[in-house]
Amino acid sequence: MIESIKTYHLRHQLEESFGFSQWRYDQRNALLVEIIDDSGAVGWGECYGPATVTQSAIDTFYAPLLIGWDPLKNEAAWNLCWRASLDFAMKGPMMGAISGLDMAMLDLKGKLLSVSASELMGGRVRDTVQCYATGMYFRKESETDLLETILTEAGDYVRKGYRALKIKIGKNMEFDRKLIVAMRKTFSDVQLMADSNHAYDLPEAITIGRLLGEHNYAWFEEPLSPAHPELFRQLADKIDVPIATGECEQTRYGFQSLLKQGGVQIAQPDLAYCGGPTEALKIRAVASSMGINIVPHCWGTQLNLASAVHFLATMYVEPGRAEVAEPLLEKDLTPNPMRDEMYTIEILARNGSVTVPTAPGLGVEPDRSAMEKFCVNITEKTNVGKNVSHADQRRTADYEKIV
Repeated sequence: MIESIKTYHLRHQLEESFGFSQWRYDQRNALLVEIIDDSGAVGWGECYGPATVTQSAIDTFYAPLLIGWDPLKNEAAWNLCWRASLDFAMKGPMMGAISGLDMAMLDLKGKLLSVSASELMGGRVRDTVQCYATGMYFRKESETDLLETILTEAGDYVRKGYRALKIKIGKNMEFDRKLIVAMRKTFSDVQLMADSNHAYDLPEAITIGRLLGEHNYAWFEEPLSPAHPELFRQLADKIDVPIATGECEQTRYGFQSLLKQGGVQIAQPDLAYCGGPTEALKIRAVASSMGINIVPHCWGTQLNLASAVHFLATMYVEPGRAEVAEPLLEKDLTPNPMRDEMYTIEILARNGSVTVPTAPGLGVEPDRSAMEKFCVNITEKTNVGKNVSHADQRRTADYEKIV
């Protein structure tokens, strides 16, 4: 029986901001979810999206529903949360809240049954997963210097063993063209992808898409606004490079609507946002029924990374053949101490690949003492109706009591 649900809003101020086509980051935020059952076993999850909003959704709406619930009934728990908020939260931050709870339930279930998350997802078909490096964001410097900075950063990733890289485009058309060509010229034997974060209108996307095709890029990510899914079909008719999108989409219903429009060749649900690992499996089934492959979007800390690793460890590639291309894991390499310094057990990339955890649950564990310096707000719901919320109380007796 679930006895307690806690949330931890974590924040880190970056020493140097970095940007992409829509805005700049000067801080990193994360929301972790902890579910504790009456045996003392603990499951951890992570939410993608606005942490303050998501934290409130869990604390005030979903956690009270799940206190007293059987933690082995994770799919039923998902459906309970879905039905309770169906009238007003089919998409958005509240679905992000469900995602983190679902992830924590999966972690807890695996620990209670002494099996890994990938076994609960259907069983591993691979023990390692190849990564592609995400980074190469925009910095505050001249475009001449920025181009050189990005090429240098990309070279560092290649030397570390990454054989696939994803660049950011969408700054402006002239710079984007220069970057696309320079990356291919410099890294002739590396798999390259480009992500515009929905920066372009349709004519611009056609121009950039044709250039990406000419230079053998593996996919064109988020070329158009998610507000206009009908345009993906029109774009696909004009370019050769595959179109990837879906990090802004949620649930099997949302992905079914997106993919049936046509034009999208790679679906990209984020397991901390799309509805959680439980729903991601259903999204994968929807995509498979249409002959579409999945490459999960992965942002945040080790919990979301571990979820994506287990998901990919169990995935079959469409349509299947004797020598199939292996699925790729997005490995965010932008600065994030909450990802790199806050876990006692973590997933590390070596020579551009990661090993699938075999420990029960997700196989990663936050370090509570390391969390303290990042924590700005904690909430708790228990089976006796207790509600705790402490803002900006790091290194205090209250924090130690709650943690």
